[in-house]
Amino acid sequence: MTRSPDAVLARLAGLYPKAIDLSLGRVKHLLDRLGNPQDRLPPVVHIAGTNGKGSTVATLRAILEAAGYRVHAYTSPHLVRFNERIRLGGQLIEDAALVGLLDEIERTNDGTPITFFEITTAAAFLGFARQPADIVLLETGLGGRRDATNVIPRPAVTAITPISMDHMNFLGDTLGAIAEDKAGIIKRGVPVVIDPQPAEAMAVLEAEIEAVGARSYRAGADWRAEANDTGWRFQGRRWSFDLPLSRLPGRHQILNAGGAVACLEWLEDFRIDRDAIARGLGAVEWPARLQRLTRGPLADQLPAGWELWLDGAHNEGGGAVLGEHLSHWTDRPTYLIVGALNTRNPADFLRPVAPHAASVQGVAIPGAENSHTAEGIVAGAEAVGLKAETAPSVEAALARIKAMAGPGPARVMICGTLYLAGWVLAENS
Repeated sequence: MTRSPDAVLARLAGLYPKAIDLSLGRVKHLLDRLGNPQDRLPPVVHIAGTNGKGSTVATLRAILEAAGYRVHAYTSPHLVRFNERIRLGGQLIEDAALVGLLDEIERTNDGTPITFFEITTAAAFLGFARQPADIVLLETGLGGRRDATNVIPRPAVTAITPISMDHMNFLGDTLGAIAEDKAGIIKRGVPVVIDPQPAEAMAVLEAEIEAVGARSYRAGADWRAEANDTGWRFQGRRWSFDLPLSRLPGRHQILNAGGAVACLEWLEDFRIDRDAIARGLGAVEWPARLQRLTRGPLADQLPAGWELWLDGAHNEGGGAVLGEHLSHWTDRPTYLIVGALNTRNPADFLRPVAPHAASVQGVAIPGAENSHTAEGIVAGAEAVGLKAETAPSVEAALARIKAMAGPGPARVMICGTLYLAGWVLAENS
């Protein structure tokens, strides 16, 4: 009987704790002992940034698959199952394959100190090297320069999605310092697609591009993605056409889709046309990004006519995007259920959301050791002027919102971290 990946991963996490220790020496040594699978991959698109990385990868994957290509992809974190992090030829890695890769890597590593993320990144590279595909989509885990994924000698394209304040305890406490680490994926002679950035971050990225001799491709200067009456229009170095909106909701997804199409422009050996892009945009899926939950135990708890939504936004940049989306919801009140990791100040996320929310129910993330307490969420909400109270569970929070909202329909948004979003998806399936 095949062992459970969860059991193997839990054991490995005990041997090699999920500590974050940003460097490349350990993973390079392990990959060398594995025969350097990262050097035997098809063309790689390497993506760093603070917000929008996952949506960009999902959009790229949907378009490439619509054009008939086989796609490997590595993303993090997962929501429900670890297998979500590794896609082989378009399919989630199967349990037996994942367990086999992890066992092989543990034998090869032979007890050498290494981090959990480095082990799982090596597993992805080894799986990618052994199964044919046309392209690899590679998302950084944290930062870029010292991230375990940053061992690809020459990607086909790199991309930097919008940078904002996040992971300051590892990347630095200014936008410039964070951008400096993200910029580490930029390579000499390789095109780098730059999404819209704050001025401080853009200055750092432009300096890195000049220093290493990369090929800059900047939003607003070299490519544009702008809404129009029928959807949006892309204008770039090769393509200029109107496109339908992404299946992913939110105006920010126009820019995410624009960045994905800008990456595709540089894949000149791939046959991708406007119709394939349109089909991909209509098929893209990326859970917990402004996702409406219409069935399941949590959704069924709400009266007819109410809406239940889920979003994984968790930092200042994500809060700004979520707040902009909520600003268009003017037909009924929006109540928030918020959980967050204790590595972040909830007020930073909630500040741009506050003008568009009726109140907050603060909850602890079930099963998460590094969760903020419900009281910590309430303190952050009150600091930005939101009415807030603690709730012992998501279910209890929903019951309180129903009681306070009165007879009229309302919206409920569960947000604050992907870890809470993953728990909700697992419980509401």
